[in-house]
Amino acid sequence: MPQFRIADAVRPVAETPRRNPVKVRLLAVGAAVLVLAGCGGSATGSAPAEPGPGARTLTVFAASSLTDVFTELEARFEAAEPGVDVVLNYGASSDLAQQLVNGGPADVFASASTATMTTVVDAGLLDGEPTVFARNRLEIVTAPGNPEGITGFADLARPDLQVVVCAPQVPCGAAVEKIETATGITLAPVSEEPDVRSTLGRVTTGNADAGLVYVTDVASAGGAVEGIAFPEADQAVTDYPIAVLASAPQAELARAWTALVTGADGRAVLADAGFVGAP
Repeated sequence: MPQFRIADAVRPVAETPRRNPVKVRLLAVGAAVLVLAGCGGSATGSAPAEPGPGARTLTVFAASSLTDVFTELEARFEAAEPGVDVVLNYGASSDLAQQLVNGGPADVFASASTATMTTVVDAGLLDGEPTVFARNRLEIVTAPGNPEGITGFADLARPDLQVVVCAPQVPCGAAVEKIETATGITLAPVSEEPDVRSTLGRVTTGNADAGLVYVTDVASAGGAVEGIAFPEADQAVTDYPIAVLASAPQAELARAWTALVTGADGRAVLADAGFVGAP
């Protein structure tokens, strides 16, 4: 198995000639897992607490669009499993998959793309078949009140708008490309972000007029943004698969976590966040 290195996790996003010029940002997601894995979930820089007798750590790699749902489920799981610390490593699904292929340590992988899950399947890293547990679709996000008067996907091609999208290497960016192909409308984004939460952040901070994120990300931002649904999003609905890693140090806990996500409690939390049920 190849050695996992920080250099493999932190790498530039490949520039997409079709969308030149764009501001390409660095993918820095992978470094976080090393910090989390070594510090028991603490990213504050303070000294980690010593684990008590019998303490166990469950490491979950998850798409950044699952942040709110999995963080809520983390509290439930830890309450039901005393002594267990769930360490959640969020990032772009494609980046997480590559980390796993390079030997990144994890018990569970939850992706925002069947294609990126296939990368891990093809590498022979899973214990059993992945299970699709949720679906999601894109929505236009703007500042509250929609000051630029955007009404649909075609408006995002307006030259007066500063539009941000996910990089095509990650699932939310791949979904944008599917919609472009289906509609024949090509966007010229000012930035291609490493994951969906970064795309959302560019809009919430006023650094872009509009962006394309998942419906669930719009909901998570509350009144900080306005979401605009568009029918072309049905051309690129995203499936979310989850699976236990064959090398999982905590295989039993990993299966219990997967059961929580795919069970009634998990489905309820996912529905509250705006996800659609599995097909």
